[in-house]
Amino acid sequence: MLEIIRIPVLSDNYIWLVHEPDSGETMVVDPAVADPVLAEAEKRGWTITQIWNTHWHPDHTGGNAAIKEATGCHITGPEAEKERIPTLDTLVKGGDTVRLGNVTAEVIDVPAHTAGHIAFYIADEKTVFVGDTLFAMGCGRLFEGTAEQMFDNMQKLSRLPGDTQVYCAHEYTLSNGEYALVAEPDNQALKERMDAVREAREKGEATVPTTIAQEAATNPFMRAASADELAERRTAKDNF
Repeated sequence: MLEIIRIPVLSDNYIWLVHEPDSGETMVVDPAVADPVLAEAEKRGWTITQIWNTHWHPDHTGGNAAIKEATGCHITGPEAEKERIPTLDTLVKGGDTVRLGNVTAEVIDVPAHTAGHIAFYIADEKTVFVGDTLFAMGCGRLFEGTAEQMFDNMQKLSRLPGDTQVYCAHEYTLSNGEYALVAEPDNQALKERMDAVREAREKGEATVPTTIAQEAATNPFMRAASADELAERRTAKDNF
C-alpha cells in the first residue's frame, strides 16, 4: 500500500518520504533538510501531513521547522528527547502506536545511539524505520548508551519477520561491509553480499532498504552472541 521514496541528502543521509494513497496522507521520516523534501512532494502532488523523528540528531531533525512552516504538518518523536526536538507535537515511547492514514506503526524503544532513540514498525507493510540504530551490516555508534542496550536492540529487531524491509538513514553499507569481512572472514553470505554492494556502489546505486533476514545473515552486530562481543565489535569498527 505505502509508496516510499528515498531522498538522498547531505553526504550520505537518506530521508524517507512515505505516501499512504487511501487517505492521501504523506509523512517524512527524519528530515535532515527541508528543500529537497518539499520539492519531491510537490513534484508528486503530495501534501506532507506528518513528520516522524527517530532521534534528536540535527541530521534527522534539521528540516522539521521549515517543513512544518511550509505545510502545517504534525511532528511525532521520542518523548525521552522532547527537550532536544522543540518542534514535536506528539511524544511517543515504546509500545505506543502512530497512524498514517489507514496504516498503524508500533513504536519500539531502541536506545544506545541516543538515549531516547525509537523505531517505527509497520507490521502490515513489513516495514521498519530504524534511524541510526540498525544499518546494512552495521549499527549506530554508542553515543549516549551502552553495548548492552544495543545488543538488546539487535535482539528486538532480529525477532521481526525476516522479510521486513529495514529503512535506515545512511548509506554506510560499503564501509560497514568492509569491517564485517574482518569480523567474520569465513561468512560466505557476507562475501557474496559485498560483491553485490561493491557493484551497486560503483554504479552509484543505493544499497538500502535492507531486510531483517539479510542482516541476520551478514550483520556482525546483529549476529553478536553477547553484549560483550557486540562491544568488542563496536570498538573495533570505531577504530577501523
